[in-house]
Amino acid sequence: MFLQWEELEEPYRIKQTACYIQNGECTVTWAWPRGVESVYVYSFPDGAEQPPDLLEPKQLKLFTREEYKARSGYRERIEYLGVQGYRIFPCLMQAGKLRPLKQADAQNYARVSGGKAKIRYNIKYSHSWFSKYKTVRIQLFCEISVSKEALCYVKKEGSPPANKEDGIAYPFMSDFPSGRHILPEVEVGKNDYIRLFFTDGKAFGELYDLIPE
Repeated sequence: MFLQWEELEEPYRIKQTACYIQNGECTVTWAWPRGVESVYVYSFPDGAEQPPDLLEPKQLKLFTREEYKARSGYRERIEYLGVQGYRIFPCLMQAGKLRPLKQADAQNYARVSGGKAKIRYNIKYSHSWFSKYKTVRIQLFCEISVSKEALCYVKKEGSPPANKEDGIAYPFMSDFPSGRHILPEVEVGKNDYIRLFFTDGKAFGELYDLIPE
Protein backbone atom coordinates (compact mmCIF):
# COMPACT_ATOMS: atom_id res chain seq x y z
CA MET A 1 0.00 0.00 0.00
CA PHE A 2 1.40 3.37 -1.03
CA LEU A 3 0.59 6.85 0.21
CA GLN A 4 -1.19 9.53 -1.80
CA TRP A 5 1.28 12.34 -2.31
CA GLU A 6 0.54 15.94 -3.21
CA GLU A 7 2.84 18.30 -5.07
CA LEU A 8 4.79 20.67 -2.87
CA GLU A 9 3.56 24.24 -2.51
CA GLU A 10 6.28 26.79 -1.72
CA PRO A 11 4.83 28.09 1.58
CA TYR A 12 5.04 24.57 3.03
CA ARG A 13 8.68 23.85 2.12
CA ILE A 14 10.81 22.38 4.92
CA LYS A 15 14.10 24.28 5.31
CA GLN A 16 17.38 24.21 7.25
CA THR A 17 17.40 20.47 7.93
CA ALA A 18 20.45 19.38 9.92
CA CYS A 19 21.49 16.57 12.23
CA TYR A 20 24.16 15.79 14.79
CA ILE A 21 25.21 12.93 17.04
CA GLN A 22 25.64 13.15 20.80
CA ASN A 23 25.84 10.38 23.41
CA GLY A 24 24.88 7.69 20.91
CA GLU A 25 21.78 9.54 19.76
CA CYS A 26 21.08 11.31 16.47
CA THR A 27 19.04 14.54 16.60
CA VAL A 28 17.49 15.92 13.41
CA THR A 29 16.31 19.54 13.33
CA TRP A 30 14.57 21.69 10.72
CA ALA A 31 12.61 24.92 10.31
CA TRP A 32 8.85 24.35 10.37
CA PRO A 33 6.83 26.29 7.78
CA ARG A 34 3.66 28.03 8.91
CA GLY A 35 0.61 25.81 8.55
CA VAL A 36 2.51 22.52 8.82
CA GLU A 37 1.75 20.68 12.06
CA SER A 38 3.24 17.27 11.24
CA VAL A 39 5.87 15.67 9.02
CA TYR A 40 6.97 12.25 7.88
CA VAL A 41 10.56 11.37 8.74
CA TYR A 42 12.22 9.03 6.28
CA SER A 43 15.59 7.56 7.27
CA PHE A 44 17.70 5.38 4.96
CA PRO A 45 21.27 4.23 4.36
CA ASP A 46 23.07 6.83 2.29
CA GLY A 47 22.73 6.01 -1.41
CA ALA A 48 19.61 3.86 -0.92
CA GLU A 49 16.94 6.55 -0.95
CA GLN A 50 13.68 5.70 -2.72
CA PRO A 51 11.41 8.27 -4.43
CA PRO A 52 8.30 9.26 -2.44
CA ASP A 53 5.86 7.44 -4.74
CA LEU A 54 7.56 4.11 -3.92
CA LEU A 55 7.61 4.52 -0.15
CA GLU A 56 5.36 2.40 2.03
CA PRO A 57 3.84 3.79 5.26
CA LYS A 58 6.02 1.50 7.38
CA GLN A 59 9.13 3.25 6.01
CA LEU A 60 8.00 6.61 7.39
CA LYS A 61 7.58 7.93 10.93
CA LEU A 62 4.89 10.51 11.64
CA PHE A 63 6.20 13.30 13.85
CA THR A 64 4.24 16.31 15.08
CA ARG A 65 5.27 19.88 15.80
CA GLU A 66 4.35 19.35 19.47
CA GLU A 67 6.62 16.31 19.71
CA TYR A 68 9.38 18.34 18.07
CA LYS A 69 9.02 21.12 20.66
CA ALA A 70 8.97 18.67 23.56
CA ARG A 71 12.09 16.83 22.39
CA SER A 72 13.95 19.73 20.71
CA GLY A 73 14.03 17.83 17.43
CA TYR A 74 13.55 14.33 16.12
CA ARG A 75 15.74 11.89 18.05
CA GLU A 76 16.69 8.26 17.59
CA ARG A 77 19.38 5.95 18.90
CA ILE A 78 22.30 5.22 16.60
CA GLU A 79 21.75 1.59 15.65
CA TYR A 80 23.44 1.68 12.26
CA LEU A 81 26.92 1.84 10.76
CA GLY A 82 27.97 4.01 7.87
CA VAL A 83 26.22 7.16 6.67
CA GLN A 84 22.48 7.56 7.28
CA GLY A 85 20.27 9.99 5.39
CA TYR A 86 17.17 11.76 6.70
CA ARG A 87 14.43 13.27 4.54
CA ILE A 88 11.66 15.35 6.16
CA PHE A 89 8.35 15.50 4.26
CA PRO A 90 5.80 18.20 5.22
CA CYS A 91 2.21 16.98 5.70
CA LEU A 92 -1.11 18.82 5.43
CA MET A 93 -4.54 17.82 6.67
CA GLN A 94 -6.94 17.88 3.70
CA ALA A 95 -10.56 16.68 3.85
CA GLY A 96 -9.84 14.89 7.09
CA LYS A 97 -6.86 13.00 5.68
CA LEU A 98 -3.16 13.55 6.17
CA ARG A 99 -1.45 14.28 2.84
CA PRO A 100 2.35 14.23 2.59
CA LEU A 101 3.93 16.69 0.15
CA LYS A 102 6.66 15.75 -2.30
CA GLN A 103 9.86 17.55 -1.45
CA ALA A 104 13.24 16.24 -2.58
CA ASP A 105 15.85 18.96 -2.39
CA ALA A 106 18.81 19.88 -0.20
CA GLN A 107 16.67 21.82 2.26
CA ASN A 108 14.72 18.86 3.70
CA TYR A 109 17.67 16.46 3.68
CA ALA A 110 20.53 15.82 6.10
CA ARG A 111 23.04 13.01 6.59
CA VAL A 112 25.16 11.79 9.45
CA SER A 113 27.77 9.10 9.99
CA GLY A 114 26.90 6.44 12.53
CA GLY A 115 30.46 5.16 12.56
CA LYS A 116 32.57 3.30 10.06
CA ALA A 117 31.77 -0.32 9.34
CA LYS A 118 34.77 -2.64 9.53
CA ILE A 119 35.98 -4.75 6.61
CA ARG A 120 38.62 -7.19 7.80
CA TYR A 121 40.63 -9.23 5.34
CA ASN A 122 43.55 -11.60 5.18
CA ILE A 123 45.55 -12.94 2.27
CA LYS A 124 47.28 -16.32 2.25
CA TYR A 125 49.73 -17.64 -0.34
CA SER A 126 50.61 -21.21 -1.19
CA HIS A 127 53.07 -22.53 -3.79
CA SER A 128 55.29 -25.44 -4.67
CA TRP A 129 59.05 -25.05 -4.87
CA PHE A 130 59.35 -25.70 -8.60
CA SER A 131 56.30 -23.77 -9.84
CA LYS A 132 56.45 -20.35 -11.49
CA TYR A 133 53.09 -19.52 -9.90
CA LYS A 134 51.48 -19.38 -6.48
CA THR A 135 47.87 -19.47 -5.31
CA VAL A 136 46.27 -16.61 -3.43
CA ARG A 137 43.27 -17.00 -1.12
CA ILE A 138 41.47 -13.88 0.09
CA GLN A 139 39.11 -13.96 3.08
CA LEU A 140 36.84 -11.07 4.03
CA PHE A 141 34.62 -10.27 6.98
CA CYS A 142 32.13 -7.41 6.46
CA GLU A 143 30.13 -5.88 9.32
CA ILE A 144 27.55 -4.62 6.80
CA SER A 145 26.89 -5.27 3.12
CA VAL A 146 29.60 -3.84 0.86
CA SER A 147 29.17 -2.99 -2.81
CA LYS A 148 31.59 -4.58 -5.26
CA GLU A 149 32.35 -1.05 -6.51
CA ALA A 150 33.92 -0.18 -3.15
CA LEU A 151 36.88 -2.58 -3.30
CA CYS A 152 39.54 -3.81 -5.68
CA TYR A 153 42.65 -5.91 -5.29
CA VAL A 154 46.01 -4.75 -6.58
CA LYS A 155 48.80 -7.04 -7.78
CA LYS A 156 52.45 -6.02 -7.78
CA GLU A 157 55.66 -7.89 -8.56
CA GLY A 158 58.44 -7.96 -6.01
CA SER A 159 56.68 -6.44 -2.97
CA PRO A 160 53.19 -5.71 -1.65
CA PRO A 161 51.59 -2.65 -3.31
CA ALA A 162 51.52 0.53 -1.24
CA ASN A 163 48.35 1.99 -2.78
CA LYS A 164 45.81 1.43 -5.53
CA GLU A 165 48.09 2.94 -8.18
CA ASP A 166 51.12 0.88 -7.11
CA GLY A 167 50.41 -2.10 -9.36
CA ILE A 168 47.62 -3.55 -11.48
CA ALA A 169 44.11 -3.09 -10.04
CA TYR A 170 41.40 -5.73 -10.54
CA PRO A 171 37.67 -5.31 -9.76
CA PHE A 172 35.50 -7.75 -7.85
CA MET A 173 32.59 -9.35 -9.69
CA SER A 174 29.90 -9.40 -7.00
CA ASP A 175 28.75 -7.54 -3.88
CA PHE A 176 29.67 -8.70 -0.39
CA PRO A 177 26.75 -9.33 2.00
CA SER A 178 27.51 -8.92 5.69
CA GLY A 179 29.46 -11.83 7.14
CA ARG A 180 32.49 -13.90 6.22
CA HIS A 181 33.56 -14.62 2.64
CA ILE A 182 36.21 -16.92 1.20
CA LEU A 183 36.87 -15.75 -2.34
CA PRO A 184 37.79 -18.02 -5.26
CA GLU A 185 41.52 -18.67 -5.41
CA VAL A 186 43.64 -16.52 -7.70
CA GLU A 187 46.84 -17.69 -9.40
CA VAL A 188 49.65 -15.16 -9.68
CA GLY A 189 53.36 -15.17 -10.46
CA LYS A 190 55.72 -16.52 -7.83
CA ASN A 191 57.06 -13.02 -7.08
CA ASP A 192 53.67 -11.28 -7.14
CA TYR A 193 51.90 -9.85 -4.09
CA ILE A 194 48.29 -8.72 -3.55
CA ARG A 195 46.59 -6.18 -1.30
CA LEU A 196 43.04 -4.81 -1.06
CA PHE A 197 42.21 -1.12 -1.45
CA PHE A 198 39.20 1.12 -1.80
CA THR A 199 38.48 2.08 -5.39
CA ASP A 200 37.83 5.60 -4.10
CA GLY A 201 39.55 6.22 -0.80
CA LYS A 202 37.79 9.48 -0.06
CA ALA A 203 34.25 8.26 -0.75
CA PHE A 204 34.45 4.75 0.70
CA GLY A 205 36.88 5.63 3.47
CA GLU A 206 34.06 7.67 5.01
CA LEU A 207 31.93 4.53 5.25
CA TYR A 208 34.35 1.70 6.05
CA ASP A 209 37.57 0.83 7.83
CA LEU A 210 39.61 -1.61 5.72
CA ILE A 211 41.70 -3.66 8.14
CA PRO A 212 44.31 -6.27 7.10
CA GLU A 213 44.79 -9.16 9.50
